[in-house]
Order: sequence, then structure tokens, then C-alpha cells
Amino acid sequence: MSAADAKRRLSDWFRQWRAPLRRFLGRLGAPDADIDDIAQEAFLRLLRYDNAELIEHPQAYLFKIAANVTSEWALRASNQQPHREEWLEGLAGGNQPDSPLFIEQARREVARAMATLTPRQQQLLWLYFSDSLTYAEIAAASGETLRSVRKQFEKGYERLRNELDPELLGVFTHGRY
Repeated sequence: MSAADAKRRLSDWFRQWRAPLRRFLGRLGAPDADIDDIAQEAFLRLLRYDNAELIEHPQAYLFKIAANVTSEWALRASNQQPHREEWLEGLAGGNQPDSPLFIEQARREVARAMATLTPRQQQLLWLYFSDSLTYAEIAAASGETLRSVRKQFEKGYERLRNELDPELLGVFTHGRY
């Protein structure tokens, strides 16, 4: 079978099995926001398989791939450490120095750390902490999905947490920057 025939066959399978696969993934408990991504990954893995003609039951094989991808994503998600509000509370102690020298040093250090972020991550952190906007408000204002805003925020915040001393992070997150 030629490569073009294999791709055409896979395209037919996609049209035929996409909706049932999405329903299957929903029953497996895949997050609604990830169902299309998981389905796409399953089809891509099937496409990458060199000997697709050897598969006796391609629909069953595809669904098994999708179940495995769902498990991988769930495992990866359980190992992530997303941003949580209670972390912010614990990072900022009640005895922050208010001296002008400390504030100026903190500003320089926060500016250095912020420079390591992408422009979008910088913008999201400013909107969240300085303007006190929620993820939903930021998503609505920017026309992005809530998931996209949350992921970019978490990536930026994680990098900021790695770059800054917890005391300085508290200065930034509590609007004293």
C-alpha cells in the first residue's frame, strides 16, 4: 500500500471514528478541554505506525491508543504543580521590610526575573496581580480560552517562582512592586 493510500485510509477513519472516539474519551473521564487534543494525538500515533495494513481491527486499535494517551496525560497532569492561591498566602510573610532600599532592590530583582518570561506571560502576571483580574476575565478580554490563559499564567508563575526568592515573590504578588 502506498503512502498516499495509507493517508487516505487514515483520513477516512478519522471522518468515520472521530465522533465515537470523542464520546469514548468522555466516558474514560478525559477532561473536556483535552478530548480533541487526545483524539488528535491518537490519530497521529496511528499515522506514524508504519505497518497500518497489519492491523486487523483498526478501530479497536485506535481506541486502545486513545486510552493509553488519556492515561499518559492524566499521569502527566498529576505530576504537575499548578498555581494555587494558598501558595501565594504562604510566600508572603507578614514582616516585609518597607525600607526604600529594600523596595528598590526588590524592583530590580523582580524586573530581572520578569525579563526571563515571554511577553505574554509578563502581561498575564501583571493583569492578575496588579489589576486583580481573574483568569476568566483575562480570557474574556483577550479572546483566548480559559485553558490557554491558565497554562500560560502557570508557566510564567512557575518560572518566576524559580527565579525569585520567596520574599521577593511576595513583594511582587502583593502589589508592592
